[in-house]
Formats: sequence, structure tokens, C-alpha cells
Amino acid sequence: MVLEYKILYEGGVGEIVEKKSRFIATTRPVETEEEAFGFIEEMKKKYWDATHNCSAFVLGERGEICRCSDDGEPSQTAGRPMLDVLLGEEIRNICVVVTRYFGGTLLGTGGLVRAYSGAVKAGLENSQIVTKRLAKEISVRTDYNGVGKIQYLAAQNGITTLDTKYEADVLFSFLVPAGETDGFIKKLVEGTNGRCRITENRELYYGVRNKEILLF
Repeated sequence: MVLEYKILYEGGVGEIVEKKSRFIATTRPVETEEEAFGFIEEMKKKYWDATHNCSAFVLGERGEICRCSDDGEPSQTAGRPMLDVLLGEEIRNICVVVTRYFGGTLLGTGGLVRAYSGAVKAGLENSQIVTKRLAKEISVRTDYNGVGKIQYLAAQNGITTLDTKYEADVLFSFLVPAGETDGFIKKLVEGTNGRCRITENRELYYGVRNKEILLF
């Protein structure tokens, strides 16, 4: 499994104008080719009167699947530059459609490349990108004497606290980045002189959006 990678969490729309031609970029989270092609068709129906609806998408943790279309623009002037922006930003599970309304002035090959690339960047600026990180969820149970030390160790090591339950004793739920579990557990045991009980639970991806913890 990939330790971390960026995904499109919430799509958006951005627009630029080049020599009176409008370029409208719409992004959408997708996880399959069927979803991507469905979104592309949806945009073509929505902007049925546009000159072109060019597209690009990237799927998979490692970007295993990449597709793009010039939709009638000169070869390599639209879809490929759009895809290059997505690959350059290393965003996965994303589809973008750039709709062009021709303004009457030819832009030339270089102008088209800049316009389609710029439109995608504008669309991404209005989208929400989240980094998915692989982590192990662990539970730590302690008496109240160990609370301060455990909280200190979590903060010192940049460990995300998922939940804390205060009952007869205290139960913490932590998300520990992949590869750091053994080290963090050792610090907990040493820091509490073995007075905490630790359970390793599921492995999962998580992300942070506006300080909100997202579980995948």
C-alpha cells in the first residue's frame, strides 16, 4: 500500500479567458473509468453548445490509469497538457473537463497549451485536495495518572488523537503513521512504566480537511 497520496476530495469550477475564448474547468472525484467517462458525458450535455469539452483523468493510488482527450482541438494541445497538470500536482482519483467557448481568435499551439493548463490550475484552486496517509489505529488504556504523559508523547510525536473516553480509566484512540507504530508503542510503555494497555487495531487511510479528521 502507498504510504500517502493526494486525492480530489471535493470538486470545483474555475474559469479563465484568453483572447475572448472562455475556458471553464470542472473537477470531480472519481474512482473508476466508468465514473470518469460518465462525468465527461455529463459535462458534454451540460455544455452542449460549447466548441470543445476536453478531458483528463488519473485513477489509482499510484496513478496507474491515465486518460485524456483533445475533443477536436489540435493533437497534444488540450488533453495532454491538462493531464500533465494533474500528474505534476500528483493528484489521484480526479477527472477534469475543460469547456471552451471559442472567442473568434486563434490561439496557436502554444496558446492552447497555456490556456488549457491554466484552466485546470484555476479549477484546482477552487477544489479541495486531501492527502491520504496510511496509519494504524491503536487503543491505549491507562489510569488517570498516565494521562498527562500519554498526551505529551502523542503531541511530541505528532500523533493524531482520534478519540478520548474518560470513564473509570481513560481510553485513547490514536492514528499512528505507518512505520511508526512500534516506536510509538515503545515510548508509551517506557513513559508510563508499563502501566498502559495497548491494542493494535485496523490499518486505514486518513486525511485532514480544515482540522477535521477524515477516515477512508
